[in-house]
Amino acid sequence: MPSGAILTAVSGRYGFHRDEMYFIVAGHHPDAGYVDQPPLTPLLARVSTTVFGTTPVGLRVVATLATMASVLVVALIARELGGGRTVQLLAGVCAAASAYVAVVGHMVSTATFDLLGWLTVSWLVLRTLRTRDGRWWLAVGAAAGVTLLNKDLVLVLLVAVGVGVLALGPRAALRTWWLPAGVVVALLVASPNLLWQAAHGWPQLTVAAGISADDGMDNRMQFVPQQLVYLSPLLVPVWVAGLVRLWRDYSVRWARSFGLAYPVASAVVLVAGGKSYYVVPLLLVLLAAGIEPALCWFRRGRRRTRRALGVVGLTLAAVATAFIALPLLPSSLLGPSGVLAMNKETGEEVGWPRFTATVARGWREIPAGRRPTAVIVTANYGEAAAIALYGARLGLPQPYSGHMSFADWGPPPDTAPGPVLVVRQADDVIPPGRFTGCRTVARNDDGEGVDNQEQGALVSLCARPARPWSALWPELRRDY
Repeated sequence: MPSGAILTAVSGRYGFHRDEMYFIVAGHHPDAGYVDQPPLTPLLARVSTTVFGTTPVGLRVVATLATMASVLVVALIARELGGGRTVQLLAGVCAAASAYVAVVGHMVSTATFDLLGWLTVSWLVLRTLRTRDGRWWLAVGAAAGVTLLNKDLVLVLLVAVGVGVLALGPRAALRTWWLPAGVVVALLVASPNLLWQAAHGWPQLTVAAGISADDGMDNRMQFVPQQLVYLSPLLVPVWVAGLVRLWRDYSVRWARSFGLAYPVASAVVLVAGGKSYYVVPLLLVLLAAGIEPALCWFRRGRRRTRRALGVVGLTLAAVATAFIALPLLPSSLLGPSGVLAMNKETGEEVGWPRFTATVARGWREIPAGRRPTAVIVTANYGEAAAIALYGARLGLPQPYSGHMSFADWGPPPDTAPGPVLVVRQADDVIPPGRFTGCRTVARNDDGEGVDNQEQGALVSLCARPARPWSALWPELRRDY
């Protein structure tokens, strides 16, 4: 697939994203769940790096494969809705040319596999509704269970589609014992993480509540504008046509529930203050539905002119997507080109080895005789993961952090009373009463002028923790 070739060709540019490093470290702490996520993405990160190497290229093989599969499933959805080969091909091409698919396909993230999970569940539900063969509910349950091992968000899809089917039909698809059997399959597949979450007090709900509290209003304000750009502004008429088709076209009357599922899912996300990209997979379902009416439009009137407009539009969408979503430009041009304003995640792939070297400069401020009892503590998981990956070659010990699941992999032993090297972002402060005798010994500069989260990060050398680590650690824990 051309999209897979392009993703592979650029996967080695820049470097790891902060989340990718976190997944690699989490993969070496295998568990049935983590504070902020189920186990699937860290597991896939470990498999990919074990087989292909702990490099951006090696890690991202699994993301490329998942994205290629997502594009294929979009084509299968178009076929399920009655599209022929041309419709299926165009559905896959439009999906591959969309910005969101390229962004999540370039790097390993929970969104990468959530996209494939939502699309697969949607395809199987559509197949179930079209064929009225209840046995497909078992496949829906299996796909939903696997997706739950990646993120809990697929429940939003299932609720939205369920509301759509109850409201618009075909309700007969629900009147079968295969449906509860599919629910049982989903619960069995997802049970390792569900049991882990229950045993640990459902920490993912705490993380979700924290995200909503911090960013909920911004997420709500940006929801509609971002729906218009996540695929591409040039593809908006296609998915809008798909939404209209699902409501009006008698030939796909059985699929009208998905015409309602998108607004229902959007309402749930808006109320919860979730991120607007959560519902993008449903936009791709609408996109697949809209290819047929879009082709009909291109075949009417001045065909050559309309087809030329279509080719130009799709080409512009693909080119814009490539420059916004993929690491094509020299990293020093990310800021001046405006790419960071449109895709800030690109900036989080720049400068981590240099950041770790900055921490190493601070470490060398500690007298050699005191280093055996010294500790590195970071304010966030990205900093800790970078030091964990790059620090050994610079003589750094494994870091500690109270952020996310790193908190569960600490604290430092009480037999390591300091000195303490505290790493934090430039706008963070060291709360009083936690460490004593602190002074700043290094400031990070990525050398590229990229305004990412760690540009200007500070490294402070403190004499000791104010209390033993076992007593101080609960104060340092931060789950979002």
